Amino acid sequence: MIMQGSYLKQLDDALAFIKDANQILVVSHVQPDGDAISSTVAVGWLLQKLGKSAVLINEDELPSRLNYLHLFDAIIHYKLAPPEQKFDAVIAVDCADFTRIGEVAGSFASEAKLLNIDHHPTNNAFGSVNVIQAEAAATVEILFDLIERAGVALDLDCATAIYTGLLTDTGGFRYSNTSPRVMEIASRLLAVGVAGNELADHLLEKMTLAKLKLLQMALNRLTFSDNLEIGWVYIGKEDLRETGAVSEDLEGIVNYALNVDGVQVGILFKESDDGSVKASLRSAGKANVAAIAQTFGGGGHVRAAGCRMEGPMSDAISQLVEAVRKALM
Repeated sequence: MIMQGSYLKQLDDALAFIKDANQILVVSHVQPDGDAISSTVAVGWLLQKLGKSAVLINEDELPSRLNYLHLFDAIIHYKLAPPEQKFDAVIAVDCADFTRIGEVAGSFASEAKLLNIDHHPTNNAFGSVNVIQAEAAATVEILFDLIERAGVALDLDCATAIYTGLLTDTGGFRYSNTSPRVMEIASRLLAVGVAGNELADHLLEKMTLAKLKLLQMALNRLTFSDNLEIGWVYIGKEDLRETGAVSEDLEGIVNYALNVDGVQVGILFKESDDGSVKASLRSAGKANVAAIAQTFGGGGHVRAAGCRMEGPMSDAISQLVEAVRKALM
């Protein structure tokens, strides 16, 4: 792939940022997914290769199914052990906006410089240095280019992390963001020795019994609009405790609403402990769910986005479903 000069400059600016820093804090978004954690460890790996000191962190508990990743155990759970020091240099990966960093921002020095690496089209370039490529399927795709630009050879540890991020953010290479470039990178990672079939089975096929119980509960609540173009499910704050499920078990449930023939937008509503409602939206292509989510203070991609809404579940459902209905008119 021939890279545009502006993108190459972004990558060079990112490497200059790293060169000028010593100890660097690496953070990804709250409630991290496969791309967020894979990006965190990939950056940590690169910093080690470049002789830099890195501290990896996230506000929330990490998805346990990703514990095979190199440096996974090095990621600090901020809510359990916030660092005492303040950091002058920060790399944020896969954060669509600054608020997605969460409470970890409390560990930034007042004059901290921030390198923002992301693939969300709604990213508002909140960094001192920004590498934003909305065309990238996942943030790890950008990191693959950054590692190549740095002249560092991939090993199996880093290749596995990048493949994991690509696999999860493309839905197993099934979503529309699965570009020729994605498949080219995946091929090169497989050549390094990544066990693609094992990762696909572990990340996309297997589920815990707790998730199965949560899925049964959600499907019993599956609701459709009159014209069947919108489908939604909801999870109450007591449901996780009742089933023994954890936050990562919510992943993929929204697709059951979207995958019904004729549905254009699927939505998962999840009630938080503080009473707010987190909504995850998926589109078959007719509606831009990133634009819809932005009207509620959220963001994301054209076909996958999210937002947080205040108030009771019933209000959140009625407001968001109505907004989607208007977008589909």
